Amino acid sequence: MNVIFGLLCLLLSATKVAEISGHVEFTNIKCEPLDKSFADFEYCYIKAINRSYKYVSLKVNLFKIPVTKVKVNFALMKRFNGYRPFLYNITVDACKFLENPNRNPIAHYLSDLFLPYTNMAHKCPFNHSLMMDKLPIDYVNYQVTNVLPFPTGDYAAYTSWMAYDINRANLKLFFTLS
Repeated sequence: MNVIFGLLCLLLSATKVAEISGHVEFTNIKCEPLDKSFADFEYCYIKAINRSYKYVSLKVNLFKIPVTKVKVNFALMKRFNGYRPFLYNITVDACKFLENPNRNPIAHYLSDLFLPYTNMAHKCPFNHSLMMDKLPIDYVNYQVTNVLPFPTGDYAAYTSWMAYDINRANLKLFFTLS
């Protein structure tokens, strides 16, 4: 009887671990410049090194520098019969945020997710190209499964980049959490 009870407990704890742990996989990225005279993407891609290691890289060249007024809208979408809003839809003044990233807890979490892999960790004005270099899937996987656990499914992170209150570019990163 004790052996059956022990196996039952082991089986239940294994299913709980399977529910908690997840795996993130990048599936697509779409970079759309809306004003090519202001900014354009030099590159924007997902690179698969092997089956388990992928990363995202992008570079946007700014043509009218210095840029002193930037806002970013971040919306997390989940696929439910098309992509629908899920959990976050936040717009931040990037210049004010970079001066004090701890002001907004949601923006702070998002900055922890993306800023370590960008060259945007300084105050405005932006007077050079902006890059996100080799954002690894393992880092994103840790953030969305351990730091703030998400339910399994297909997701998209939609961002709109506005300079001087005009939308200049849209970026969509698609990923699956299984």
